[in-house]
Amino acid sequence: MQYKMAENKEQENKIAKLQTLEQNIQNYSLQKQNFQSQLIEVDNALYELKKSKGQAYKIVGAVMIASEKEDLTKDLESKKEIINLRIKTLEKQENQLK
Repeated sequence: MQYKMAENKEQENKIAKLQTLEQNIQNYSLQKQNFQSQLIEVDNALYELKKSKGQAYKIVGAVMIASEKEDLTKDLESKKEIINLRIKTLEKQENQLK
């Protein structure tokens, strides 16, 4: 009887660990999707910036500020690099759990 109780506890612990693992994988996946959508936004902004002629603007809080296209491009490229690094890190963490 005690053997069955110990076996049941062990199974419950394994199930709890598996559920935690599934939650972690799902969290990494959601974060990765969020960063991928941010990456799409940055790519779209870079595309629009490159094809635009004339003055470029940057939104800071509730204010739109005139900026140099080169500065905006550098900022967006930097942001793109950071997002790509975050995606790669999440992919590594996700793969470690699998």
